[in-house]
Amino acid sequence: MKPRMVATDLDGTLLDPTGKVTPRTREVIAELDRIGVPVVFVTGRPIRWMEDLWAEVGDHGLAVCSNGGIVYDVADHSVRNALTIDRSIAMQVASTLRKALPGTAFALEKTTGFAREEGFAGRHREPLGIPTGSLEEIFDDSVVKLLALHHETGAETYWHQVEERVGTMVEVTWSSDFPLIEMSARGVTKAATLERLAGELGIGAEDVVAFGDMPNDVPMLAWAGTSYAMANAHPSARRVATHTAPGNDADGVAETLADLFGLT
Repeated sequence: MKPRMVATDLDGTLLDPTGKVTPRTREVIAELDRIGVPVVFVTGRPIRWMEDLWAEVGDHGLAVCSNGGIVYDVADHSVRNALTIDRSIAMQVASTLRKALPGTAFALEKTTGFAREEGFAGRHREPLGIPTGSLEEIFDDSVVKLLALHHETGAETYWHQVEERVGTMVEVTWSSDFPLIEMSARGVTKAATLERLAGELGIGAEDVVAFGDMPNDVPMLAWAGTSYAMANAHPSARRVATHTAPGNDADGVAETLADLFGLT
């Protein structure tokens, strides 16, 4: 039987290496929309990095953003559900990492935008006027993701170091090519939020096909009845996926979906 839902990561997966949706991918998504198969973007991206992509889900679907922290209603351009991080836990995490891994700086993804400490300087250029201050000052009840950055440690090494120290307090994952660690409330993953969303639509894991490429996709790839790691995926993603798809430089998601659904 054909899947009833498609769940796909974006960067390194659905999007090409330049971060764009190719004409072939757009064509396949449109055909799935025509035959009534929902395509859900399941991404680590915050809402603010999604504006150019909403039209690709027909401007009416749902998306899971911030590694499961947010379900976004594309038609209404509004947050349908947000799973936030408790302030006391976030402060405990920050204190633990500052002591164990000096040089760690923090930033926050919120339902309302982005905020950072003075020492946090990521690779993406942020607009002027970003709220900046101590973690205690910028933290509020809209935080869905706590970001930790260290400029003097390897990416994968830092991920394991953070996981070892605070993995029982928050969900720790990594999806970048530099040492930027993403933390959500305990139990909040792409898989957990996708499972709830699919359940609302009467769709079980066995009817979902999922695509991903990085450690933050692992829970989703393990949950879905059929899953594909991209050919250039991180080894952790390839280990849990049931199949391998061509890389995102070869329209791997689109071509795999065309085969699965018998599209031209």
